[in-house]
Amino acid sequence: MKYIDLNTWNRKAQYEHFIKLLDPYFGVTVPCDVTKAYNFSKENNLSFFGKYLHDCMKAINDVDNLKLRIENNKIVEYPVIHASATIMRNDKTFGFSFIEFDSDLNTFIKNISNEKDRIENTTDLYPPKNGLNCIHCSAMPWLNFTGHKEPISGNIESVPKIAFSKVTNIEEALNMNVSMSANHALVDGYHVGEFFEKFQNYLNL
Repeated sequence: MKYIDLNTWNRKAQYEHFIKLLDPYFGVTVPCDVTKAYNFSKENNLSFFGKYLHDCMKAINDVDNLKLRIENNKIVEYPVIHASATIMRNDKTFGFSFIEFDSDLNTFIKNISNEKDRIENTTDLYPPKNGLNCIHCSAMPWLNFTGHKEPISGNIESVPKIAFSKVTNIEEALNMNVSMSANHALVDGYHVGEFFEKFQNYLNL
């Protein structure tokens, strides 16, 4: 990882403004067309969740500001961001995962499968490997939500948070609402817009 020099960073003024706020996170919910991603998953007998989460992580890793974190009052940029998704057990409780990102879809899906197996066989909430070099994400396939709010600890947080809604059929296209919230001290609307553009492009491949 590398450190960002706040004194020479072009977002110094924005950082110093938003970092003082009680809750510096802002959020948006955006509809995404997942038709091609869903069809690709079914045609290739792959996990749809694995496919769209992989596309999400590729987009996250394409946007530098979404790789920034605040550690010990310093701004750092991680070279690779992984996925920390909530994974449900058979008893309807859940555990937090740490899914290592890999550019290869099949390897990434295997990493998801390994974390599912680990979580199903433990009552632990947190994964043994953890850190800030991730995004916090959750799928809520029971709800077609149009807005979403994540819990905030009250401490300085810097990990972006993403939630995926139920897939709905709209005019013969499959739609999934995706919520993202991020710390405005590190991320602006431009960067979130950049993420969603890249995410949609990957979903369409």
